[in-house]
Amino acid sequence: MTLLIAGLVLFFVPHALPMFFSRRAALLSSWGEARYKGIFSVVSGLGLVLIVTGYAYGDRGAQWFAPFWAAKAAAPFAMIVVFVLLAAANGPSHIRATLRHPMLIALLVWSGVHLLANGDARGTVLFGAFATFAIVDFVSAVQRDTVKAFTPRLRVDVICIVAGSAVALLVMTFHRILFGPVVVPFGV
Repeated sequence: MTLLIAGLVLFFVPHALPMFFSRRAALLSSWGEARYKGIFSVVSGLGLVLIVTGYAYGDRGAQWFAPFWAAKAAAPFAMIVVFVLLAAANGPSHIRATLRHPMLIALLVWSGVHLLANGDARGTVLFGAFATFAIVDFVSAVQRDTVKAFTPRLRVDVICIVAGSAVALLVMTFHRILFGPVVVPFGV
């Protein structure tokens, strides 16, 4: 659990910097954009490695609550939505124009469904941390009005829906190999 928690801290600290505009601006000013992005990437990457390692090799811990059957049943459908939202996060889509922050919404749906479908200490720490971050960052992003203007294009929406759905189906198919449990009947 120690590796998992250390990874979460290393991953979320750089990702939280945009919420503290003056601190981020000071770092950008003193380090320069290239150095700032490099350090951001290295620290976040190390955090991600520790999260994956800590989760994969850590003990599940105590069962803090019983998994919700509805979360398990809804998870495959929710993950299709999640991957479509992730695909729409940076392109000029109508999805992004409407939701404004599709990546944070995707992160909240992903973590929320996984949190409710697990209930063990390890899963609760991991998915609870991501859900909390998604909520806090969403509120901050809305307050900062971080969305730049763009002209949405239907073609981009179609690409996001097709690509997001395809990736979601691939991840669900290979979920056991990648993460442990089989989550769909066609999983290998």
